[in-house]
Amino acid sequence: MGYDLERFVGYVNEGLLCCVCQDVLEDPLQAPCEHAFCSSCIHGWLIHHNNCPEDRMPLDITHLRPLFRYMRNDLARLQVRCVFRPQGCEVICALESVHRHEEQCDYALLNCSNAGCPVQVSRRSLEAHLCVCEYSSRVCASGCGYTIINTEEAQHSCVSELRAELDMLRAELDCKVEEVRHEMESRLDSQRRHMVQKESLLRSEVDELKGQLSRVMSDVRILLGAERARRQELERAELEKAELLELLKKEGLRPATPSEAAPPPAEVQRKPSPRSLALDCIKRKNREVTVI
Repeated sequence: MGYDLERFVGYVNEGLLCCVCQDVLEDPLQAPCEHAFCSSCIHGWLIHHNNCPEDRMPLDITHLRPLFRYMRNDLARLQVRCVFRPQGCEVICALESVHRHEEQCDYALLNCSNAGCPVQVSRRSLEAHLCVCEYSSRVCASGCGYTIINTEEAQHSCVSELRAELDMLRAELDCKVEEVRHEMESRLDSQRRHMVQKESLLRSEVDELKGQLSRVMSDVRILLGAERARRQELERAELEKAELLELLKKEGLRPATPSEAAPPPAEVQRKPSPRSLALDCIKRKNREVTVI
């Protein structure tokens, strides 16, 4: 949209008026047919049309160009009243500087800076309004540290506010404690499951070691029994050997009788003597001991 024609002082050339809104050009663009438009007006027109709004000649957004320099100069020199004239501003300035003036105008309407206040006041009156604004805030003079607004000052109670804050902090602390408790329980459950698994693994390993130990002890008992039997057999053989040697000694010391000196008959000669029997027994025992 362009500038309202009634804001301008003096004559305004028709060539400086927008062909769409019929107001003074704002951010102007020009078609190849030399018709001028406000930038927002012609862009809005070309969304639904594909021709010039003045002479209906074909027109595309890519055909638009800036306004001729002399027309831009004429437009910039136009005298225009401040937009805040209804609020009391009487300034009249060139169009090229009106925006700079309106940004600093003392009659510009500003929103009150206090939260919740719906009032709009001029820049020159803002400071006075803030002094009496019912939404203005200040720190409580009683020392509770709360910021209160003028409308709530009568209902403000430091004890109630502090108690409410304490309740809120207690609720937050309870929530935090509950979260930490749940987290610790989760961790403990995880560690407990891990310990159970490890205990089961250790039990299986212990059972396996017990089985191996039992087998080793059984083998040791068998070996000890065999060794004990072998030693008993050796002792028995040694004892028999000693007895036979003693017997041989006794047989060797006894004098021979006349019957023993006479040549024995054929039956008597075939009967082995005790000495030969003893020698055979000793040899047999030695062989058995050797085999063992």
